[in-house]
Amino acid sequence: MRVIADLHIHGSYSRATSERMNTREIARFARIKGLNVVGTGDFTHPKWLTELQATLIEKSGKGLYKVVENVEPSVYFMITAEVSTVYSSENEIKKIHHVILTPTIETATQINERLAKYGDLTIDGRPTLNMDAPLLVEEVMSVSGENVVFPAHAWTPWFSIFGAFSGFDSIEECYQDMAKHIFALETGLSSDPPMNWRLSKLDKFALVSNSDSHSFWPWRIGREANVFELEEPSYREITDAIRYRDKHFQFTIETDPAYGKYHWTGHRNCHVALSPQEAIKLGNICPVCRRNLTKGVEQRVEELADRPAGFKPESTVGFLRLLPLSEIIATVLGVESASARQVWNVYNLLVERFGNEYNVLIDASQEEISATVGNKIAEAIIRVREGRINVTPGYDGVYGQLQIFNEQSEEKIPLPRVQQMSISDFL
Repeated sequence: MRVIADLHIHGSYSRATSERMNTREIARFARIKGLNVVGTGDFTHPKWLTELQATLIEKSGKGLYKVVENVEPSVYFMITAEVSTVYSSENEIKKIHHVILTPTIETATQINERLAKYGDLTIDGRPTLNMDAPLLVEEVMSVSGENVVFPAHAWTPWFSIFGAFSGFDSIEECYQDMAKHIFALETGLSSDPPMNWRLSKLDKFALVSNSDSHSFWPWRIGREANVFELEEPSYREITDAIRYRDKHFQFTIETDPAYGKYHWTGHRNCHVALSPQEAIKLGNICPVCRRNLTKGVEQRVEELADRPAGFKPESTVGFLRLLPLSEIIATVLGVESASARQVWNVYNLLVERFGNEYNVLIDASQEEISATVGNKIAEAIIRVREGRINVTPGYDGVYGQLQIFNEQSEEKIPLPRVQQMSISDFL
């Protein structure tokens, strides 16, 4: 069976995250999205862990959990968290985010007991720990050899392993003697597999994609994900598929990296966005305010790459570029918000007809979509699926601008911006 997994999200105890991000709502929106497995996120937070213990029940022997009420029988939870390690290395401050996967709530509890020595786990769903990356891996792996650690959103300028401001130049440099336990890295919204393929030293690591969703909107889960072919989902089957990159790990779902808010180098306050080549010519100095630019992911990849753009390793997992269905619909309708009522009227028609969002984005034919919601939206969905869209790159915290139709078309619409409204108004 096809198993789609988003292993890195955040719950209601993370900053800037809706109270609606509880297990029932996450499961409900995971089913609507088409996710079979979703990370719990934030198991390090004591209150969230207590909520997980109260609302989830383990699938016997499989290392995955379901909501006790079985409200969404097709959706499983994997126990996951993200932590931030902040420490000094060779007189530089390093700020690295890591994702942790663990097979049971019991092992999560044991991890928390160890990590509590290095920081207050109650402050945020993604805690800041006063420890270095090797020590984090040592503590986590000492609990169970089945635990998994990998770098989160590996390329973003702030808080990542390859970040321009506080990162390293290699996985081995970051994790040192504990690098032997690292077999994957998360590409993040602003990079994709082809960008990572340009570094030969990353060939031995699996590239995973997850939403890292922590927002007011449960529907943002699954904007990036991992697709497996498994007899049935289990913790071991999923982590082994990632570890060995075998036939069971089919492809990742990616947004166009230009859509990410740190893809190009720039200054948001000065409205300056630059390609790597342009930024380098300017010495990474903003032409407006004369201060240092925020170095984008594409430029950082260029600095570390030892291969030309377009290089593809012989053995690698594939990928498919998609965009959230609500944002495609909003762009076509020309509304300012992906949460607008008319967007969800169309969205609900498509999900009711095809079962879930991924079925619409990946499988449904243009003729079937057109018969349901009309030619214009059908054409837009197919264009996204086939990569026939343009994205003005994001920079310095500003998301990229989506253009589905051509420059001259009256259907050219600005990228919708999400407003803080209740999703219950629309579903």
